Order: sequence, then C-alpha cells, then structure tokens
Amino acid sequence: MTAKSGTGEPGTGPETAAPHVPVLLRPLLAAVAPVTGLWLDGTFGAGGYARGLLEAGATRVIGVDRDPSVFAMAAEWAGDFGDRLRLVEGTFSDMDSLASELLDGVVLDLGVSSMQLDQAERGFSFMKDGPLDMRMSSTGTSAADIVNEAEEAHLADIIYHYGEDRAARRIAKAIVRAREAAPITTTRALVAVVESCLPRPKPGQSHPATRTFQAIRIAVNDEFGQLIEGLEAAERALKPGGRLAVVTFHSLEDRVVKRFLLARSGGEAQGSRYAPERVDAAPAFKLLTRRAVAPDDTELAENPRARSAKLRVAQRTDAPAGRPDRSSLGLPQPVLDPAPRRKGH
Repeated sequence: MTAKSGTGEPGTGPETAAPHVPVLLRPLLAAVAPVTGLWLDGTFGAGGYARGLLEAGATRVIGVDRDPSVFAMAAEWAGDFGDRLRLVEGTFSDMDSLASELLDGVVLDLGVSSMQLDQAERGFSFMKDGPLDMRMSSTGTSAADIVNEAEEAHLADIIYHYGEDRAARRIAKAIVRAREAAPITTTRALVAVVESCLPRPKPGQSHPATRTFQAIRIAVNDEFGQLIEGLEAAERALKPGGRLAVVTFHSLEDRVVKRFLLARSGGEAQGSRYAPERVDAAPAFKLLTRRAVAPDDTELAENPRARSAKLRVAQRTDAPAGRPDRSSLGLPQPVLDPAPRRKGH
C-alpha cells in the first residue's frame, strides 16, 4: 500500500521525495512473523504491503481495492509473482466473501493514499486544483454532490464529527452561501470558501481546509462504515492463529480500531460496579501490540508522510466470530445517524 495521509496533506516540499513508500512495513512484518499461508491486503493501492508479504514468505496474497485504476498500475510487476498474487476489485468489508477460504492474515492500511492525492483529477487534494470528486471508486455520491446538495446542518455535522473542526458551523454556512451564487465544483473553489471564513494559519499550523477535506472524503467513501464492517469481516475471515494488522492515520480511525480490538480481546471495561456483572463471550482476538506502534526516526526520515501513522496487531483465537456493541466503539455520529442536528458545534 502506498504512503497514506491522515489529517494533514503532503504535496510540497521534502515530503514529495518518497511518495509511494509502504508505511510501517518493517514493524508490521516483524509483528506478524512468521509470514506464511494466505493473506489478504484489503487496501492494495500501489501494492507495497502485498509485495512485502509475498517476499516475507506468504504463499499467496489476495489484493483487494475499490479503486480499479490501481490494478492497471500494478500490471508491470504483479506478473512476477504469478498465481501467488490475485487482484480483486471490491471493498475490504466484503473480504470474507471475496476470499474462498479462511485467511492466515489480513492487512488494512486506512485513509487516502499518496497516489490518490498526487492525482489532481481525483479531487482529494486541497493542494492541487481538480474536480471535486474524492471517490475511491468510480461510482456513487461525489464530494461535489455533498457540498452542493447537503443541508447546512448536515454539512456542519460532517465537518464537525469527521473533521473534528470546531468551526464546522461557520464553514457550512460559508459553503451554503457560496453555492447559492454558483455550484462549487472544483477543489480550489472549496478551498477558497474555507479560507474566506477562517483565520490565516500561523507558521507550523495545518492548512485551513485540511479538516474539511478530510471530513468530506470520509463521508463520500463511508470510511467508518467500511472500517467497522471490515474489522467484523476480518474476524469472520481469519482462521485460528491468523493475524490482523491495521495501520491508521488519524485519531478517529485509531480510536475505533483500538476499541474494537479491546472489546473483541476481552479487554473492554466492565463499566459501573453497581451494574449487573456482564457475562462475556470467549475473546476472539489476542492483542499482539498492547500499544500502537508509531514510526521510528529512520522511517520518518525516509517517509515524512508516515508521521501520524499507528499500527495495531492482534491474533485470532479459536472462539466463534461475534459482533461488538458498535455504540461503544467511538464511531463518529454521522455513521449512526446520516443527518443529525446537534448543538455545540
């Protein structure tokens, strides 16, 4: 998988020197060693993790991605692995149906890839002008659809919950005012709207449009819905002893992954001592990383885009697959309610 971006966005300066480096590959391979059997790379991208797994000893790898363009770009090297690499267009939330047998391992590298950010025509980047698209696949609702059609309250909720931007109401109001004059159809036009209602950033601060672009991208691609469904699918798809490795790029993703693995490994808090004692099912996972693994200085020097990345790894037990209480996982509210009206933005 290519380098990813969370709340920040590369695009200028030294970060462009290493645009397609798999993030946290070395610690990931160390955490899941020995690498054997059948693995699924649920976010194939440029194929960095799939190649790393095959070279580390995986017998076969299924590479899954909902962006069909990535497979054409992999054609020049994928043939080197013959039938050891199978590429499938789809979403990792369907991995248990895409794989024809139980898996020895699953790797998920979340967020938008540097490869997508670098393509202005995809509309992910606020640093490059292009159509306001942001779809990881070629179908469905686009960023332009949301920006130009969503009610102001819904826009504010998206930006607040998915972008964690306290200026969400102000930004949503500015978007609605601007689109009344003319549709907002390009990334540069959306950047201009956000910049018009926020103060100029101080040195070292992120671009004013960072959080808005993150939030709209998450909404367009239903990233949190895909994430929780993908984690649940991995639990069903992994054989006993199989390993799940997840790389996240912002705190919202990491919170959901952390709470899911805690809940499914028996580490979830019991709650009030006055509540009835809870009878838990047998843990479905054993944590292999008690704390998230962050990039070391060597990796940051090689790939500054990795600075916000975190890795969590767990091993599947022989307990039956189950399902956590989703309300306890810290999912941002728009996942649970597509158009909430809330105070305090």
